[in-house]
Amino acid sequence: MADGLLDPRTIRELAAELDLRPTKQRGQNFVHDANTVRRIVAAAGVTHDDVALEIGPGLGSLTLGLLEAVAHVTAIEIDDRLAGRLARTVAERLPRAEARLTVVEADALRVHSVPDPQPTAVVANLPYNVSVPVLLHVLARFPSITSGLVMVQAEVADRLVAGPGSKVYGVPSVKLAWYCSARRVGSVPPPVFWPVPNVESGLVALKRREAPTTTATRQQVFALVDAAFAQRRKMLRSALAGVYGSSARAAEALEAAGIEQTARGEVLDVSDFARLAEQPRP
Repeated sequence: MADGLLDPRTIRELAAELDLRPTKQRGQNFVHDANTVRRIVAAAGVTHDDVALEIGPGLGSLTLGLLEAVAHVTAIEIDDRLAGRLARTVAERLPRAEARLTVVEADALRVHSVPDPQPTAVVANLPYNVSVPVLLHVLARFPSITSGLVMVQAEVADRLVAGPGSKVYGVPSVKLAWYCSARRVGSVPPPVFWPVPNVESGLVALKRREAPTTTATRQQVFALVDAAFAQRRKMLRSALAGVYGSSARAAEALEAAGIEQTARGEVLDVSDFARLAEQPRP
């Protein structure tokens, strides 16, 4: 193999070697275009001082691109064949970079720690079916992560960056805002993947910020967010009746938090939810 990033032919050769048939269940779509990989790494804004945490490295397309730019890559891969092949792929295509790669064979949702060096950035092509839970889990578990970039299904990207009042603003938007500011920084067309997905992907840049100042716990705030959007069309005094014991008590909590009783969840930002979560519950 020649040094450098993966191309379409090499992707197929690796897949054949591993007898790999990409599955929708695991959201396996591998980037085979080197220019796209370089664009993703550049948009992530990572430097030689960064330690990148990559979720679902697959055949190593993005891993190789990151190793050209950062000090270390820790890659979490659930598929044992892919996890087992990744270090050898790096050794073959980027000699001397193998020592700067750590591969963790695990379900990212069950990973609570990784070996040193600790990650400073998350950069990943996230499987569409678990993209939001994985991203939120990683941000909660690894406070050392201060920035990042994720590639997700375009529809999910829109939800992650949406602000209050937007039609697609919802649970992912609010929960991500607890940890980060987020913005769309590009799109990725289906033909740069193998197999070709039937949806476009979006790039979302992340920047860690302080969580809202509140006496409520994150769990209490997130429980309110879930309740508010479970019945999205209802006014909050009705949607939160189960949380506070009755719609009358929910109305009192809203009033105490300085929120209109007729408001719906889609108009509240994360600080509003935090303030509301401070109100007493039965």
